Order: sequence, then C-alpha cells, then structure tokens
Amino acid sequence: MSLLVVGSVAFDSIRTPQGDSGRILGGAATYFSLSASFFTQVRVVAVVGDDFTQKEEQVLLNRGVDTSGIVRQPGKSFFWAGEYGENVNEAKTLDTQLGVFASFNPQVPEKFKDSEYLFLANIDPVLQVAVRKQMNGARFVGGDTMNYWINGHRSALGEMLQNVDALLINDSEARLLAQDPSLARAAQKVLDMGPKALVIKHGEYGATVFFRDGAFGIGRHPFRAPTLPIEQVTDPTGAGDSFAGGFMGYIASQSQLTREVFKRAMFYGGVMGSFAVEAFGTERLQKLTKPEIEERYRIFRELTHLE
Repeated sequence: MSLLVVGSVAFDSIRTPQGDSGRILGGAATYFSLSASFFTQVRVVAVVGDDFTQKEEQVLLNRGVDTSGIVRQPGKSFFWAGEYGENVNEAKTLDTQLGVFASFNPQVPEKFKDSEYLFLANIDPVLQVAVRKQMNGARFVGGDTMNYWINGHRSALGEMLQNVDALLINDSEARLLAQDPSLARAAQKVLDMGPKALVIKHGEYGATVFFRDGAFGIGRHPFRAPTLPIEQVTDPTGAGDSFAGGFMGYIASQSQLTREVFKRAMFYGGVMGSFAVEAFGTERLQKLTKPEIEERYRIFRELTHLE
C-alpha cells in the first residue's frame, strides 16, 4: 500500500549537550518518509530551494522514497536552527528562515492520488485541508499540528480535525487544544472535535492512543505504549516525526485495521523514534536496518508483555 506524506523537507542546525550538528538535512516529511519506508512504499510532496541538491535527495532515494512530488523553486529551502539543554523535551529556537516554504501550495501529482494512506505533517491547517480534498480516495488519514496553529488558527484547525482519522500530537499540545489540564479529559474533548483516534506522544515516556467511541469497531479503551530508555539522546529533533512514520508505515502495511494493529503501530512508532534520537538529524535512520528494527521491537514486546 502506498503512503503519501505532505510536509517540510528542510535544513536544520542543531546544538545539544552532545555537540553541534552544523547544517544538516531535516524537515518533518524527511524524518517521516525515512521512518515509514521500512514498512511500506512512501511518496512525498514538498517544496525545496536551490540549495537542495542531489546529495540530499539521494538520502530519500536510497530508502526507495518516491521524490517526484518534491517541487524545486528559486530561493532557499526552509531552515531551522535550535538548541537543546539537559531537558531534551524542550527546544529553544535560534533561527527560522521559511524560504520557499513560505509560499508552499501543495499540489498532489495525479500519479500519487491513488495512495490509500495519507499523512498531513505539520503545516498550515488550510493547506492540510486542501490536500485532504485532493485525496478523496484515502483509506486512512493521519495528521499533525503544533502550538502555533492551535493558538492562532483554531477555525482552520477545526476543519482539519474533521478530516483526519488520527491526530498525532504531544501532551502540551493536547491540553492546549482542549483547554483542559487533565490529559484524559483533554483527549476526549479533542476526539469530540473530529478525529477517530488521538495519539498523544509523551516524549521519552512513550505514547497513548485514545479512541472515539465506536471508531474502527475496536472499542474506546486507550492503550499506552512505553518507550525504550535511551542512555544518551544526541538529537531529539526528529523523534516525533519518526514515531509518526513508524506508526503510519506499519498501519499502511497491514490489510486490516484492528486494535492489535494499532497496538503494534504504537510500538513500531516508539521503536523508530528511539533510533532517530541516537544521532544528529537523519544519520541514524539512514544507517538503520530492518533486523535492527525487529530486534528492538522484540525488546519492547518483552518489556511490556505485548503478546
């Protein structure tokens, strides 16, 4: 099954207690694509500038990602510089340069419109809805958002939430969106806004999936997936997007959507996120192998008695 992701392909510069990355390949759609490519065929729609070369594109091509939906425009690619202290869950933004991303108006190529799975990475909810309308045949749609859109674009975000099957956000975003400090109540309020499932990421503490009553015919009881303790987190930047890639990629690889599939998708998401943080940028995902993924999944399963 084909999985289409629409989002940012960008450059980052990351500083952490473990060092300084310099200018490296980043972007939500990049991390997502590399992660999901271990499970299913991935297609990406994004915009880049003149500074995005064959070297960067080859990173995606090496994993079999279809990059023909990446549009090149004169100018610079989206760039973000950030710094992490000892608290790896909090990033301090040092610089943001939108470049050609400022005028991003994603158009899904005709040959991508048969994709059965769609992930709307963190972009303007107006654009997310526009992409969703281009993909009427999508079987399962996931989406992401952030504080900026929650605070200032609630109307557009509300429409987006009614057009996704699963929303993937973190604890603080869920509380902000629901305007409720209780995570359990916040989850229910977000589900009432439209998504059938809500995946709340807890950073180094795992993730929880909540279901709307009757959704997918699998019951409404939430499921919590822990994460593997990592001795040294080098760069947490791509953890959430890599989680989303593992989660959506596994779902796209399965013929049916059951509670067990959701559970395993949560675990594979955690596995992919745990690998992503072990090196700067996409470096660890580039070197990753399927046997390594399955071995870490086995460890996750043993830790939690999943089966």
